[in-house]
Amino acid sequence: MSVSICMATHNGAGFVGEQIKSIINQLKENDELVITDDASTDGTVDVIRDFNDPRIRLLTSKTFNDPVKNFEYGLKNCRHDVIFLADQDDVWHQEKISVMTKALLECDLAVCDCCLVNEDLQTLMPSFFDQHRSKRGLVSNFYRSSFMGCCMAFHRRVLEKAIPFPEQIPMHDQWIGLIAQKYFKVKFIPQVLVDHRRHSKNYSTTGGRSKFSLGKKVISRFKLAKMLLQR
Repeated sequence: MSVSICMATHNGAGFVGEQIKSIINQLKENDELVITDDASTDGTVDVIRDFNDPRIRLLTSKTFNDPVKNFEYGLKNCRHDVIFLADQDDVWHQEKISVMTKALLECDLAVCDCCLVNEDLQTLMPSFFDQHRSKRGLVSNFYRSSFMGCCMAFHRRVLEKAIPFPEQIPMHDQWIGLIAQKYFKVKFIPQVLVDHRRHSKNYSTTGGRSKFSLGKKVISRFKLAKMLLQR
């Protein structure tokens, strides 16, 4: 079973090399790591190119200024049936791909647990699932999403239902997860398979306080519900 890993990068030179190492050490000959870079100016592209690995496909022809659109472009360029999402600044545990591809024999989308760490990989939160009280279910993940992209893998049939992404979705990973929860079989894997870095340049607020006000969150969820009903 060949896999595609989709990574969206933007000014991630400080950590992306370590993340790529943790991924390519698990890849087989026919697997691929698709990296789409959103106009980085800090040497990210040079770090990626220095690997000189034929399994890495680097796409640099687009400028999005938006991680959701950047991920959508990368996902559209993935070739294989099993697809993983990857952040640019994490570290994958060495058994992540094998554990999750095995889980995908019995489901359409799998989500593993992760450990939240700081820039130096020191533990901040040993289990996101425990802290977040993560569980399956459309309603529970609509209000309090546990669909973290860095922890997700899915079959192409899920992606084909999820794209094109609606213009106003808050994040791509929650959208893909909710589509899977609505139409397919989802499995939560309690094993920690990712060290998820939290630092000042993170786009998302995983494990922290949301940057949106209550009013904005209500409006966002209303729009999200409407888009799910229309899909």
